[in-house]
Amino acid sequence: MARDWNDLFITAEGAGDAAGADPADDAAAPEKKKRFFRRLRENMAKTREALGAELQATLFEGDIDEDTWERLEEALIMADVGASTTAKVVGQLEQEATEGGLVGGEALSQRLTELLADLARTGDGRIDVSHGPTVIMVVGVNGTGKTTTIGKLAWHLQKELGLKVVLGAADTFRAAAVEQLEQWSVRAGCELVKGPEGSDPGSVAFEAVKRGRELGADVIIVDTAGRLHNQDHLMEELSKIRRVIGKQLAEAPHETLLTVDSTTGQNGLRQAQLFSQAVPVDGIILTKLDGTAKGGIAIAIAAETGIPVKLIGIGEALEDLRPFDADDFAAALLSRDPAPA
Repeated sequence: MARDWNDLFITAEGAGDAAGADPADDAAAPEKKKRFFRRLRENMAKTREALGAELQATLFEGDIDEDTWERLEEALIMADVGASTTAKVVGQLEQEATEGGLVGGEALSQRLTELLADLARTGDGRIDVSHGPTVIMVVGVNGTGKTTTIGKLAWHLQKELGLKVVLGAADTFRAAAVEQLEQWSVRAGCELVKGPEGSDPGSVAFEAVKRGRELGADVIIVDTAGRLHNQDHLMEELSKIRRVIGKQLAEAPHETLLTVDSTTGQNGLRQAQLFSQAVPVDGIILTKLDGTAKGGIAIAIAAETGIPVKLIGIGEALEDLRPFDADDFAAALLSRDPAPA
C-alpha cells in the first residue's frame, strides 16, 4: 500500500518533478513519515479513544475468557468494522490465543493490528497516471467532500509531483460545486473547464478531456454530480458520462474514485456497493475520518467490497488528504494513550 504521494502514483518515466527526486528528500523521509503518523493518530482521536478504552478493558485487564471476545466484537462493531469482518478477525485472534501462540494484552493487541491491516490491504492501492493524459473520474453523493477532495488532489499532483492538471466541472446541477472547484483551480494553478449552469454533464466531461489533450495535460480530473445512490436514473447518467469520456479518449476514464463520508458508517459501505454496480470503481477516498468514532469503516469497505481505499481525508488542511496506508491506519486506530504518570 502507498505511504506517500510518490508511492501512490505511478508516473510516466521523466514526467513531472518526481522523476528526479532530491536526495535530501530521501534523507528527510523517515521524519516526515513520523509526522504524518502523529497527525493521523491525532486526527483519528474519536475512533482511537473509543476503541482504546475498550481494548484496555478487554485485553489488558483481567483474564481472557469468552466474555473478552464478546466485548472485543462489540467494540469493533461499534467502530463500524462490520459484523462479518469483526467475526472473522476475532475468531482468528481467539483461535491463535487458545492455541497458545499469543499471551498477554500486548501480543493480542499487536496481532489484532496486523489482522485489521491485512484486511484493509486489498487490490491495487496505487493510481496509474502514466497514460498521458490520465483521466480520473470522481463520483460520490452530495456532502461527502468530493469537490474539496478533487481540489486537494489537483494541488498535490501539481505541487508535489509536478504534473499538469486540468479539472472538469461536470457537477452542473449544483452551481456551488462549480464555484468551489473554480476556487480550487486557482489555488492549484490549473485550468478549469466548465459549462453553463444546468448544462449536460457529459458534454462538460467531453470538453474537459478534449481541452486537457490540447494543453498536453498529464492528468484530467472530472467532477460529477453528487448522486443519490438510490436513484437509478442518476446512476445511469454516471455510466453515460463514462461512455462519453471514452469517445473522446479510448480506454478513459483510467481511474474512477468514489468519495465516501466515513461519518455515515455502514451507509458508506452500501454506497460503495451500489456505485460499483453502476460504474467500475477502482478506489475509495474515505473522507472526514477526524469527525467520527467509526473509522473502522475503512476496513469494512476494503474487506467486504474488495475495493482498495486509496486516499483518506483526516482534516481540513491540504496535508490532511493522505495516501492510505493499511499498517499506519490500523496502528493509529488501535494505539493506546500512555498511562498518566
